[in-house]
Amino acid sequence: MVLGDLRERVRVPAYLVALLATVGLGYLAVPAVGSHWTVVDVAGYRGVYDSAYVGMVTALASALWLTLAGFYVVRNTVARDRWTGVGELLAATRLGTPGYLVAKFGGNVAVLVSMLGVVAATAVVMQLVRGEAPHVDPVALLTPYVVLALPLMVLTAAAAVLFEATPLLRGGVGNVVWSVVALALMIVGQSAQAPLGGLGVGNVAESFRDSLGAQGIDAAGGGFSLGLTYVDEPLRTFDWSGWTPTGDLVASRLLIVGIALALVLLPVLWFDRFDPARGTGAAKASTTPVPAPEPRAAAAGPAPRAWRGLPPTPAPGRAPRSAWGVFPRLVAGELRMLLSGLGRWWWGVAAAITVAALALPAASAPTVLLVAWIWPLLVWSRLGSRSRLLGLDDLLGSYPSPAGRFLAEWTAGVLLTAAAGAGPLLRMLAAGDSAGAAAWAAGAVFVPSLAFALGVVSRVGRPFQALYPLLWYLVVNGFAPLDFLGAARVDGQPAGPHPLWVAAVALGLLGAAGAVAAIRSRPHLPRGAARPA
Repeated sequence: MVLGDLRERVRVPAYLVALLATVGLGYLAVPAVGSHWTVVDVAGYRGVYDSAYVGMVTALASALWLTLAGFYVVRNTVARDRWTGVGELLAATRLGTPGYLVAKFGGNVAVLVSMLGVVAATAVVMQLVRGEAPHVDPVALLTPYVVLALPLMVLTAAAAVLFEATPLLRGGVGNVVWSVVALALMIVGQSAQAPLGGLGVGNVAESFRDSLGAQGIDAAGGGFSLGLTYVDEPLRTFDWSGWTPTGDLVASRLLIVGIALALVLLPVLWFDRFDPARGTGAAKASTTPVPAPEPRAAAAGPAPRAWRGLPPTPAPGRAPRSAWGVFPRLVAGELRMLLSGLGRWWWGVAAAITVAALALPAASAPTVLLVAWIWPLLVWSRLGSRSRLLGLDDLLGSYPSPAGRFLAEWTAGVLLTAAAGAGPLLRMLAAGDSAGAAAWAAGAVFVPSLAFALGVVSRVGRPFQALYPLLWYLVVNGFAPLDFLGAARVDGQPAGPHPLWVAAVALGLLGAAGAVAAIRSRPHLPRGAARPA
């Protein structure tokens, strides 16, 4: 079962995308001489690119990224067994619930370890390409992967199983929760006082500082930085003799592995074992809609989907209307579907945010807008993927104007975004903040465009649920280059990109989504059938 899960996962696009991003981050961790971008900064220095240093920085970079992205690559293994009916077949065998959960955990670990292996191979290539220390020491290079990165991959794999086996966390809520957890681990885990040693960075940073001190380099005025950063001056080099993990660090890594195993077995207490009769109302409500199973093809081959080419049938006694003539009604229908299932509590929180925006001083409007534009996260993530998740692709494919349906769904997302941020907009307009209102307008187009594009391309909501909280977090922390809504201010004026640039990016995302949707909407004729003239 572990090997089957591994083979299944390495063939999906999400695996390749996450792997390429991880390899790219490993490349950035070993920047060229004179580069201003780096992943590890030791008080303005970096180690000579030998096996010990290259292995350390690439292991830290990959652990940091795969703790977040790897979760979304491996977290659908139990859900896939639900969709395909394999889970019910397994439940009828002698395989017990603990054995099933451990097998899924093993598959997750195998996938993440395979990605670490590719990054380790990339590290060897980068060491040889940089040419500062051509001798490759496999032990020195792989030790950071085993001691630092591997335990975090085990913990991530266990968390994916735990979330999938827990009704409240197996849907979009779980995706958002893990984004927050991973973000906290990235930040708090770098502290030397973090529980269980965090990421293990404190021990590594101490080793770096000892080497700098032994070479007469004063590092007291600088610190240790882990994460993609821009430095004004290229990093200077120092000789790092390597790293020997302390006993306390090794013990903390083993404890993390033990905690991961406990998390895997914890759902034995409530896992439904694919029995729908054991699902509670709350669990059913929290479950993300799953794709309808594809109909099996007949022995003679798939039948052509003739309905795609049929003209719309006008209602009796009425003149036929163009597809664009019913566009407003189509938008209204898309908006109703987008908002379906939202409880009164959801609307109550949205209303409270609007009231707070109108009641607070005008200077608080950008801050309230940040809150307003994180609240509909799970609703936005439905854009572009809802029809597939509900099994409606073929039905909606018969609509006479695919472009009209495409734009109607995007327009519904824009209307939702505008409604969620209406309070801050009114407050900015009342205060005469025209620059803030312009940034608001660009953001109101950008957010649904991002969600729509990711949904259309990936056909699931997980990429947006993972990416948008990170983007939002950067804006909250005043990272102006990515401020798409005008929250970062200098002298009261938005410090981020010009609204026209944000709108241009939004339209580019919409265009990319349109191109992908157009390719997928082409009718599929049986093999050997001639296309109409």
